[in-house]
Amino acid sequence: MAMGTSVAFKVSLLLSLLSVSLFTTVLSDTRQNVVTFTPPTCKRIECPAYDVVHVGNGYEIRRYNSTVWISNPPIPEISLVEATRTGFFSLFDYIQGKNEYNQKIEMTAPVITEVSPSDGPFCESSFVVSFFVPKQNQANPPPAKGLHVQRWEAVHVAVRQFGGFVSDSTVGAEAAALKDAIAGTEWASAIENSHRAGHASVYIVAQYNSPFEFDDRVNEIWFLFDLENNVLAM
Repeated sequence: MAMGTSVAFKVSLLLSLLSVSLFTTVLSDTRQNVVTFTPPTCKRIECPAYDVVHVGNGYEIRRYNSTVWISNPPIPEISLVEATRTGFFSLFDYIQGKNEYNQKIEMTAPVITEVSPSDGPFCESSFVVSFFVPKQNQANPPPAKGLHVQRWEAVHVAVRQFGGFVSDSTVGAEAAALKDAIAGTEWASAIENSHRAGHASVYIVAQYNSPFEFDDRVNEIWFLFDLENNVLAM
């Protein structure tokens, strides 16, 4: 995309993450056969490339090539929505030029939130909010105080898509639905092994849309895992 991506679109994504989830779409437990498709946003702005490895009942397995992300440090919070709001403030400033190079960076999608849940319902979880670095900036992402670069090696991801505006209750239900969908498969074993090895967060929430898109909204739950014993290079 040309460097002229409008500030209005960037602000719209910020508002999406700050918005109250008044239009949340909750999928029924019986709706397991979810059709996965490329989010329309990725036709307008850059998204990380991937290959589809397997399509299952209610999930998809992808293989992402090496990707680069600019990330907040872990944010302790009870609410994913609040943590994402906090994290994205820094990321929005970053792409607007608040970095050591004073360089503006094109908007990409998705904005992801890595989730490491707490042990109890009223305890703080840990959230890392990240922005996908465009290809033209990946060799030398501008440094910025309070942010760090994550360079992911090739990684496999189990994915479940869902619509509506993200809320804390929706995310928990969708993560549970993805876990149920892959239960008993080879993918479930690989995910469990990766978690035991400490290679991945428990799950990731990927958000693609601006708040002004009420139709065909696309969000995703990601379970990262490694088939080659080398998932993340932090």
